[in-house]
Amino acid sequence: MSQITDIADAVVAALNGQTFSQPFTAARAYRAAFDLQEMKDLRVTVVPKGLELTTAGRGVAQSDVQIDIGVQRKLATAADAEIDELMALVEEIAEFVRTTRQFGYATWVKTENTPIYSQEHLGELRQFTSVLTLTLRVMSS
Repeated sequence: MSQITDIADAVVAALNGQTFSQPFTAARAYRAAFDLQEMKDLRVTVVPKGLELTTAGRGVAQSDVQIDIGVQRKLATAADAEIDELMALVEEIAEFVRTTRQFGYATWVKTENTPIYSQEHLGELRQFTSVLTLTLRVMSS
């Protein structure tokens, strides 16, 4: 397998090994696209996103790997309380990633959550979608 898929699999394993406020089973995919009927259950999808290779020093290579974690669910009511629970889960996952720091042979550098949810999905599909973008670093010689 490739480095980025190895790291994405390590993120999936870490998420699935942790207990969160709302139960889910994370899965790796290349696209987080599902039929609306499939979205009644909470979905957490780990998607390899990007790779930046640079030189960190003499004979040392630095790979910054970007991994997206999508949190999605069709809303039953679209009430603020329902959305608040999902936003809290997104923050819980972000904090778990920050404190775990190590995913396989990659080390956490940063997490981005911009925008914090998709207004289009909320308005058009009555679906909550939030994406965390992780940057994980691998140093090698």
